[in-house]
Amino acid sequence: MAASASPEEKPGQGELEALRSQVVALQRVSSLGVLAGSISHELNNALTPILNYAKLGLRNPDPEFHKRAFEKILEGATRASAITTGVLGLARPRTDRREAADLTRLSEEIVLLTAKDLSKTRVKLEFHAVGRPYARVAPAQIQQVLLNLVINARQAMPQGGKITIRVAHDPTGRLAEVSVSDTGQGIAPDDLARIFEPFFTTKIGPDATGMGGTGLGLSVCREIVEAHRGRLRAESRLGQGTTFTLRLPACANPAEKDAA
Repeated sequence: MAASASPEEKPGQGELEALRSQVVALQRVSSLGVLAGSISHELNNALTPILNYAKLGLRNPDPEFHKRAFEKILEGATRASAITTGVLGLARPRTDRREAADLTRLSEEIVLLTAKDLSKTRVKLEFHAVGRPYARVAPAQIQQVLLNLVINARQAMPQGGKITIRVAHDPTGRLAEVSVSDTGQGIAPDDLARIFEPFFTTKIGPDATGMGGTGLGLSVCREIVEAHRGRLRAESRLGQGTTFTLRLPACANPAEKDAA
């Protein structure tokens, strides 16, 4: 009788799930690490007017000036809060529990976190939202996918270019769609068929920011999306750019549901 494989030879389902979770977490932190400098700069930009207007407000007795100063302080604090909330949500998601989430808002937070990094590399970012599609998701996981797609798009345009993020329902209204398009070098057809394979990468060495490719990013993204009963598709033309489209089952806005 043939001997059965030992646990060391064949990992159990629990061990595989633990390894999968670790890979997802490491990929998420890696993506945030790419943006660490830019996020710190954006946070400093938000805090500077808070400090300046607080100092000016203490020196100026004019009630009208105090009102304007408080408005500027509130504006800066709101922006700083949005930045830190976005970072903490991605770095340390409180739960993988799924909820009806506003995909437009999730995408806007990624725009906020990446805008400075993109501008440093001469990449213009455009954001378009048609309505406010909702989907039942783990918000941090979907933002992880979007963050990775934006970073990949930026790395595909070392000389600069344009990234377009679009959020909308599909024509049937049953699916919520988020697409990330770039005007980069594109992906060859043979490579396009393999980009979601683990450890496959089209990146050669580090880019201008010192980042290369592990070949795990898109594989993890697809796994996350498919775990949400969604699909992640890529279209590309050499010399014209690439579009990744995330499609998820749409759900109702809970606020509208409660009001009905």
